[in-house]
Amino acid sequence: MKTTYRLSITTAILLALCSCKKGEASSQELKTYSTLDSSASIASDSISSAATMEMKDKQFIKTAEVNMEVKDVYDTTISIEKSVQDLGGFVTHSNLHSNVVSEDTYNTSNENAVLVKKYQTENTMQVRIPTDKLGPFLTLINDKKLFLNSRVINAEDVTSNIKYAELESRRNKKTADQIAQMNTHKDKVNMGNSNMKEGNQQQLETMNIADHLKYSTVDIYIKEPKIRSAAIPVTNTKNIDDQYKSDFLYSAKSAFVDGFYLIQKIFIALITIWPLLLIATAVVFFLRKRKPAEKQQNTTEI
Repeated sequence: MKTTYRLSITTAILLALCSCKKGEASSQELKTYSTLDSSASIASDSISSAATMEMKDKQFIKTAEVNMEVKDVYDTTISIEKSVQDLGGFVTHSNLHSNVVSEDTYNTSNENAVLVKKYQTENTMQVRIPTDKLGPFLTLINDKKLFLNSRVINAEDVTSNIKYAELESRRNKKTADQIAQMNTHKDKVNMGNSNMKEGNQQQLETMNIADHLKYSTVDIYIKEPKIRSAAIPVTNTKNIDDQYKSDFLYSAKSAFVDGFYLIQKIFIALITIWPLLLIATAVVFFLRKRKPAEKQQNTTEI
């Protein structure tokens, strides 16, 4: 009886301890899950899951396209370039330009004027970001937007491509060994060169895949939502033109000189074609001399 009682007490104590440990484990797991869920919630609020997606035994090439409107294109461009540099990336393309809508000049005095330009600034950028920093980078540039027109994030599964590249590399090496064991003849060199070229091409593709796995490409298009204007101080050119316009006497003198030079050019042209003039004179003289002779002949016949 005592033994049974002691066993019951021992069993109760063990069950209590197990239940406590199990409760502690469940609390810890729940805490972990809640932390993961909260992290996932925060991530989903700021960036797409495609930007941070990771799966066991899977390799993804990630790219993104962002089209948004910002307050100041130039300041945003500088900020994005600095963020790219801080995250260990680099800029491969940046085309910042202003599209001029109109420009007008307003004279403010006899010497000064103001050139008013209305324009809209935009920039097309392409940056390469370490893939593990793609999510934070998209969050950073998202904070610069006034309005997001579009955002596209792609995660291309290239696991099979990598496996295929490994198989092709092995096949290429095996082929090279087989070619090396062949007897020397004219086709062996061609086969070796062709196999080496194929191996180099495969190695280049493998390097490109490795590069795109390490760095994600992000295309960014930013513009300002409204047309801006700039007032640029310039010189009143119209007044200067009026000041330096020539008077009537000078214009008449210039016209007389130009007429004299025109007559000189015509005279020189006539001298240049004197053989033609001489031939034309001889023809006219011959025709005139021939007409009286024909007329006299006709009179005699009558």
